[in-house]
Amino acid sequence: MKDIQQGGGNKVLDHFGPEAREFLERKGFGRSIEPGTRPAVIVIDLSKAFTDPTSDVGSDLDLVVAGTRQILDAARRKAVPIFFFRIAYRHDLSDAGIFYLKQPALAILKEGTDAVEIDERLAPGPDEPVITKKAASPFFGTTLGPSLIRLGIDTLVLTGCSTSGCVRAAAVDGYSYGYRLLVPADCVGDRTPEAHQANLFDIQTKMGEVVDMAYVLRYLDSLSTESVAAVP
Repeated sequence: MKDIQQGGGNKVLDHFGPEAREFLERKGFGRSIEPGTRPAVIVIDLSKAFTDPTSDVGSDLDLVVAGTRQILDAARRKAVPIFFFRIAYRHDLSDAGIFYLKQPALAILKEGTDAVEIDERLAPGPDEPVITKKAASPFFGTTLGPSLIRLGIDTLVLTGCSTSGCVRAAAVDGYSYGYRLLVPADCVGDRTPEAHQANLFDIQTKMGEVVDMAYVLRYLDSLSTESVAAVP
């Protein structure tokens, strides 16, 4: 697909003004690259505690959930692998570490409670693992890395929350491991618009492609089911 910039990258770079965009492009930042042919969708922390705006860690993510659902539906039609992630701790918080010390609100994320269950609007399928993580990145201390290697994945579609926290951590680790990244701006969210925009700006400038949901849907629709489903 040749229209990657039309997917949202230009809008993100324009957010802080034309001078910032011109400076970065002149210096060689933010070059667009196309996605690969073997993607996986990574759904980050869209558990009930985060999608409920009345909870201590929550915010209004209705549009993020709705957009993510559309991406999941498209991925399922093409047998694209999907991985769900949630944060959950022991009831005594003995496994919460510095993450909890810095963010005491995470105390509500206790194993076995409704708060850590994936939002029912997304409904993980039987072959879509729900992986528990203890820190921001879905790569840290989980089986994600080996699973992606086994499946021959070359591109990650990142959805979920928060843009400035766990989504950014996924982007940093994802590009560090050599994956091409698609981050649909309307399928990730944060508690403040400023943090959301600033981190999308950084992702587009340094790590991946900030696009919109429509771009990701077109991309997934263009894939060959046979090539995606085949395990090397």
